Amino acid sequence: MTSLSAFAASAVFAALLVAGTASADQTAARDLSVTIDTGLQRGLERAVRDLGLANEVGAKHLALALVDVTDANSPRLAMLNGNEMMYAASLPKVAILFGAFAEVESGRLALDETHIEAMTNMIRYSSNEDASRVLAWVGPERLLEILQSDRYRFYDAAGAGGLWVGKAYGKDGAYRRDPIRHLSHSATAFQVARLYYLLATDALFTPRLNELMKEILSKPGIRHKFVKGLESRPGVRIYRKSGTWKDFHSDSALVEYGHYRYIIVGLTEHPHGGDWLMRLAAPLHDLVVSPAPLAAGR
Repeated sequence: MTSLSAFAASAVFAALLVAGTASADQTAARDLSVTIDTGLQRGLERAVRDLGLANEVGAKHLALALVDVTDANSPRLAMLNGNEMMYAASLPKVAILFGAFAEVESGRLALDETHIEAMTNMIRYSSNEDASRVLAWVGPERLLEILQSDRYRFYDAAGAGGLWVGKAYGKDGAYRRDPIRHLSHSATAFQVARLYYLLATDALFTPRLNELMKEILSKPGIRHKFVKGLESRPGVRIYRKSGTWKDFHSDSALVEYGHYRYIIVGLTEHPHGGDWLMRLAAPLHDLVVSPAPLAAGR
């Protein structure tokens, strides 16, 4: 486990305490779903075929989202089963982190060293104890209210669903399963990617709160899946949350490499799903970083 004492004592941390609120209209207006890029989509499909995973996509054992946010004003999206609800294990802890920051922004939750350390352990080391602690600070029903709010719409019961946390990360049973698939910890690749997109473009909260949220997501303490797969691409900076439970393997990351920025999200249901995500990481990185996809128009 780690302490953010030095960060908490910094001028940046102090400034967060007096930061204003983000524009709700700005957040709601960013519709990532209309940014599908045909060139990037073809590249994603080709990468999946090259790794022999096309049948797994067809069987809905694999869902992927890739978003090139190098140009923040002109994102490029590609997806496979992007709106398919899947059990996501610990990945929805990123939704708990989001909910905690929403409560900080509203003034309902203090931004102190104790809270920051618990959030960090929840994300970097996937601590179930800290995840349940942070969820209790936010409030289970309050988190679901925030996720479904008009401002954020990270879960849409009348549509494709999205991010859902209906159970603490412990032995207690679910307090409310999602209305569509009746899962306790679930996600769609698209809505996870959308959360990272809003974070990357400073549209989630204020810039200073976004900066602290990224700091908590940085320096992954578990080096597998996307993190391990990107070790072959030195120089990347990764902000990430993954999940594993039985045959369910998931990962999500905002990746920075030089002036490039992109988001990758993968959800799988297969014993080898973690290996799939590791093998996909570098090819998806190359789709954004290599010159050819960047030249492809919509």
